[in-house]
Amino acid sequence: MVDQEQVKNRITVEIYGHSYKMVGTESTGHMRLVASIVDDKMKEIHIHNPSLDSSKLAVLTAVNTVHELLKLKEQVEQLEEQLKKLKG
Repeated sequence: MVDQEQVKNRITVEIYGHSYKMVGTESTGHMRLVASIVDDKMKEIHIHNPSLDSSKLAVLTAVNTVHELLKLKEQVEQLEEQLKKLKG
């Protein structure tokens, strides 16, 4: 029997007008969602920074995404602390 965790899914996605091959153990739906979010974020940032080339736009997108990730991690930690206090 094949371990489902080890099966690699392969898809081609489009991000900001370029095709990329993605390989991963996540579902193809998940990988498409990730690509779609990155594409949307790059387009959103481009609207506010139309002079950026795609490399700089990609870096700015990564910086913004990591910033959002860190803020969410902080929120999770705060909620975990509140939960601990409530449980006593």
